[in-house]
Amino acid sequence: MKSAIRHAFLYFMLIVITSRSFAGATCHGSFVNPITDVCWSCLFPITIGSATIVSGNVADTPNPSLPICACGAPVLHPGITTGFWEPVALTDVTRTPYCMVNLGGIQLSMGTSLSTGSAESANSHQNQSFYYVHWYVYPLLYWLKLITDGMCLETGDLDIAYLTELDPTWGDDEMTFLFNPEALMFGNLLAQAACAADSLASSVNHSLDALFWCAGSQGSMYPLNGHVEEHEGGVQASTLLSERMAYKLHRDVPLLSDSVSENSPALCYNPHLPIIPKSRYRYQMVNPVPTTGSSGCHPFGATTATWEAGHEIPFTGEDFGFLVWRKRACCAF
Repeated sequence: MKSAIRHAFLYFMLIVITSRSFAGATCHGSFVNPITDVCWSCLFPITIGSATIVSGNVADTPNPSLPICACGAPVLHPGITTGFWEPVALTDVTRTPYCMVNLGGIQLSMGTSLSTGSAESANSHQNQSFYYVHWYVYPLLYWLKLITDGMCLETGDLDIAYLTELDPTWGDDEMTFLFNPEALMFGNLLAQAACAADSLASSVNHSLDALFWCAGSQGSMYPLNGHVEEHEGGVQASTLLSERMAYKLHRDVPLLSDSVSENSPALCYNPHLPIIPKSRYRYQMVNPVPTTGSSGCHPFGATTATWEAGHEIPFTGEDFGFLVWRKRACCAF
């Protein structure tokens, strides 16, 4: 009940903040309905140790081999090694500054004029685009109390954790390079050719963590900003930028942490991991058209060609929202 009151209060405050704003003609979206808009089959498989208790439709990551674990200091407490997938975040991907797609399509009035992105560059031989991304903390399982062991869940309230409009590097390639100089190593033909293997792996199983600079069929994780060099469509570009944002929050901002390990420490607590473990993430679209059902969620890097038809709507459906799922393996007491 207290959690529900906090969420209602947050929504009320957002309405107050935007009382002088307007639902701009270029900002569209809707609130995520946790019953009808969430692909609940994405929760599976559920495992205990290496044994599958409930199977799933999307490839799983390797699980700890032993079903028994122990955590705690100075006294160890025995538990059961449990694995599952949990929804942890929402992302907005929009060309309109401060357009909160997953909060009903409201546009915040921040008193700052920012230019919107263009889907096509001046060069007719190359499509480019630019989008803003927002990251929300969204621990849905914790709110619904579907799993009672809080140690195994992302906790907290709905929170706007990151707005790229406030990030000076998001629209500036040169400044981005100063913070991510390693991008120089991956901007060559050999490194990009290796991404073909990641594209294939993510489309048939899950992405390859060793090729952390690759975003599979979507392109490259670098640069870690809002520029998409090869814009094939709004669904492809927005999916890429959602994946980039997850990487950025591992690499540049200590917001995301490890969630899986054969042994401690990730079974007992969540240490920071600066390189994204791509295989432990999957996503589903929630705006403008939710993808639900048995094929609603997809591994990071998987091609969007198999599902993107009908998910980009001219004018009213060019702002996108995604629900990000992450694999969790923990020691449940």
